[in-house]
Amino acid sequence: MKKVLNLAMVFALTAFFVACSDNEENVPTTGNLTVDFTGLETLGADFVYEGWLIVDGTPVSTGTFTSVTFPQTFTVDINDLEDATNFVLSIEPTIDPDPAPAATKVLAGAFSGNSASVNSDNIVVDAAGDIKSLGASWGKYILATPTDMDDSNEASGVWFLDNSNAPPAVAGLGLPTLAAGWKYEGWVVLNGTPVSTGVFSSPVGADENAATSIYKGTSGNGPGYPGEDFVMGSAAGVDFPTDIKGATVVISVEPSPDNSPAPFALKPLAHMVPASAANHTVIDMGAGPLAVLTGTVRR
Repeated sequence: MKKVLNLAMVFALTAFFVACSDNEENVPTTGNLTVDFTGLETLGADFVYEGWLIVDGTPVSTGTFTSVTFPQTFTVDINDLEDATNFVLSIEPTIDPDPAPAATKVLAGAFSGNSASVNSDNIVVDAAGDIKSLGASWGKYILATPTDMDDSNEASGVWFLDNSNAPPAVAGLGLPTLAAGWKYEGWVVLNGTPVSTGVFSSPVGADENAATSIYKGTSGNGPGYPGEDFVMGSAAGVDFPTDIKGATVVISVEPSPDNSPAPFALKPLAHMVPASAANHTVIDMGAGPLAVLTGTVRR
């Protein structure tokens, strides 16, 4: 009788441990993170997008991607997925020796339950942590070519300044200060191709290529504001000098280091130069095609 009881106990214990083992094996170790973003554009060949979960203040990569067709789903550790408080999307070098996120953080947002609404407002957060919307940007510009002594080609240059009450001229752009990893860039679209007028961080002061521009004339670097004279060389199949009336002038927000020679998706200001525009006279810019990027992340 004892042998029968002992055998029954062995079978019961065996069944118990097998059941426990099965339950442990059925506990998921990974989960799905689905992202759906609006407005992102394909990056240059040397860069990728990378998602990050913020877990206890530490960024955890969810993987990289180059396609801008959404939604996309990534498999991540279940504990990181459940414990994450925020999601961040950055732009990273394709060959990236640094395991931490780059400064070029495109989108960010906090989880509320199982989803997070993300946007690009983090690009214009100032030192105090206050968000400054790109949607409130404004711009003015003039047509002029101050880097040469020829007054017959004034419609071949654009400068983002306001000379209405000059002297002195004042800044022609009202733009918020950008977070680390981002800069502004001006463009003139010639024959459908954007041609840069220069990169800058502040509307007050010359842009970064003021002294080295291959298009400017030989009589100085121009006024101390962003802009460009297209009086030498050529671009987009156009020989300089030219007449940029009818072309579109654009201000974009660019990753730094820049991922592509083309404008980035964020373009807060744009304006087609009127055919009747007068040289040396202030022209108001309008809102650009895209001032904010948005998206949704679900876990």
